[in-house]
Amino acid sequence: MKHLSELATELKHYREELALSQKDMLLNIGMSQQQYQRIESGSDTRLSTLLRVLEGLNLEMMLVPKQHISAVKVLINQATLEPEIDRHSPNNLTRETGTSWDKVLHSVDDKEDNL
Repeated sequence: MKHLSELATELKHYREELALSQKDMLLNIGMSQQQYQRIESGSDTRLSTLLRVLEGLNLEMMLVPKQHISAVKVLINQATLEPEIDRHSPNNLTRETGTSWDKVLHSVDDKEDNL
């Protein structure tokens, strides 16, 4: 991601995926619709404000060395495409409920447990 407009587009997409309106961000992070709208329009934002928005959308910022970006993208794509085992019913394969990011985080947690 090299431009603020790309980040703004991703934030808007994820907010909509969560079925939240810009007004809902007031309840999530105490930010008015107008303030949040500026962020989604790609205006320059302070890091502390971005972290607040990410928290309200249940996202986490991660710094990834450029040489590992393609590996991270592969991991994310695998996690969003593969059915996962329902841990409450070990014989059933089910799609995990929640967002694609939940699947990525579970996959990473599982790999860390195996270390």
